[in-house]
Amino acid sequence: MAEMIVSKARTKAAAKQCNVSSDFYDALDAKVRELIADAEKRAMANGRKTIRPYDL
Repeated sequence: MAEMIVSKARTKAAAKQCNVSSDFYDALDAKVRELIADAEKRAMANGRKTIRPYDL
């Protein structure tokens, strides 16, 4: 598997009121990769090579 995009330490720190299960990180990483891929498709469909916030 590829290197994770998300930081486990920063993810855990961001979850203020809950613990984070070990399998959550893989699921979060997969979701982030999906968001990036979808943003790339939208940018390319609009004739751009730069992903912008509104592509999310």
